Amino acid sequence: MKITNKYRSIFCLRLKHIRLERGLSQKELGKLAGIDEFVASTRINRYEQGIHEASLDTAGRLAEALDIPLAYLYAEDDKLAEVILKYKKNKL
Repeated sequence: MKITNKYRSIFCLRLKHIRLERGLSQKELGKLAGIDEFVASTRINRYEQGIHEASLDTAGRLAEALDIPLAYLYAEDDKLAEVILKYKKNKL
């Protein structure tokens, strides 16, 4: 696993966690985020493994596809991440 910084590591873990929580395959998430279906699974896998870093634009599209605030994917504290998700739910 090639993870070079703390926020990249957090992004990888949170992306995988929320994807699994939402019951989506890597390919399904990639397609929902507008990634070509032929490379969607591989790209999401590489983001989750820290092999490639998602651009801010891509991270935003992933967050939209997962119906979460972008901040959740980068929240360094688990409790803060929970608060971010709860805030989103309460805003609806």
